[in-house]
Amino acid sequence: MPLFRQLAEANVTVSVPRYCNVLMRGGYVTRNFWLVVLVLLVSGCSASENKDDVELTVSAAASLQDALAEIQNAFEKEYPDITLFFNFGASGSLQQQILQGAPVDLFFSAAEDKFANVVHEGFIDQEDAVALVGNEMVVVMSKNNDTRVDAMEDLAKLDGSISIGTPETVPAGKYAKEALENVGVWKDVESNVIYAKDVRQVLTYVETGNVEAGIVYKTDAAISQNVQILATVPEATYSSIIYPIGILKGTKHPDEAKTFYEYLQGDKAMEILQKYGFKRLEKRA
Repeated sequence: MPLFRQLAEANVTVSVPRYCNVLMRGGYVTRNFWLVVLVLLVSGCSASENKDDVELTVSAAASLQDALAEIQNAFEKEYPDITLFFNFGASGSLQQQILQGAPVDLFFSAAEDKFANVVHEGFIDQEDAVALVGNEMVVVMSKNNDTRVDAMEDLAKLDGSISIGTPETVPAGKYAKEALENVGVWKDVESNVIYAKDVRQVLTYVETGNVEAGIVYKTDAAISQNVQILATVPEATYSSIIYPIGILKGTKHPDEAKTFYEYLQGDKAMEILQKYGFKRLEKRA
């Protein structure tokens, strides 16, 4: 007679983890549920199998979304015991969340100043941080729009609105405003500017025709099937775009966080980032 049948006939109870209590009461199995127990054990529903699994929370700039999705797929195949959870948003907003105590394991920012604030406040050690990739800014319009824009100065001639990220919280918006100021057209276009919560929202406004033009990262423009790049913003007109990443001191999983941190600096992850248009940078402390 099978062991579980013998236990059932003897009305013996077997304790199992509460999160596996399918059709059970109080976490215990009686003779009416021996078959359920067998199925659960065979399917691997046990505390011991999952006790070493770790979930890392990575707060990352919205412009990294597509590249990190592909990196996540490759990383989790290589490290099946580590699950990545990404919190995407504007770097300024992510910075504020961290400073207010949000439980984050790694911060991947699109702006050095936002990242530096987190380091300065003692949330990240400089030795656990690296400037990983760079980016560029471009002017985009919907593919359905045949208006010519050959240079930044031409934006002042547009009849419609222009969208950029909110400069105070969105690095791409800060870079865009810098460029518009430095080419001398900010005062001409300011009244027509529509601000967005992040660079992806700028892209959406352009794609849907809610604005005539937008200034976004080259990497975001490259993934859209509905926009055209009309001009590259001269790099001399805005601050260098650097994406630093670092491990939070408060992480409960320092070894796993270090594993992903180092993985991002490896050739496989860097190839993916470059495929999406990011520029490789030399490591620096």
